[in-house]
Amino acid sequence: QLQLVESGGGLVQAGGSLRLSCAASGRTFSSYAMGWFRQAPGKEREFVAGITWSGVRTHYADSVKGRFTISRNNAKNTVALQMNSLRPEDTAVYYCAARKTYSDYDARASVEYDYWGQGTQVTVSS
Repeated sequence: QLQLVESGGGLVQAGGSLRLSCAASGRTFSSYAMGWFRQAPGKEREFVAGITWSGVRTHYADSVKGRFTISRNNAKNTVALQMNSLRPEDTAVYYCAARKTYSDYDARASVEYDYWGQGTQVTVSS
């Protein structure tokens, strides 16, 4: 099993930056592909970014490409999401998720992920 805990959310003005972190428990973190999702009020949860177990490949939603960067540190069991040039439409609860696989498949559906964190709120003011 894997437990995930997000941190780093908060309130920021449009154009600003935030860095989200996700800390994972468990000895097999490096065998999981990781993803970040978000859910705004009244909307479905959507894929934001993903990274393979090795960290070699990353994937992004079109809406965040060029502004957000996902990274991981397997030695520290952490995954991060650096968010720059934030917009009001980025406001949402952000979730960290894990998918046990050594595949490089670009999984973007929430049902494909096995473990989830509790979420952290990001609010971008205009």
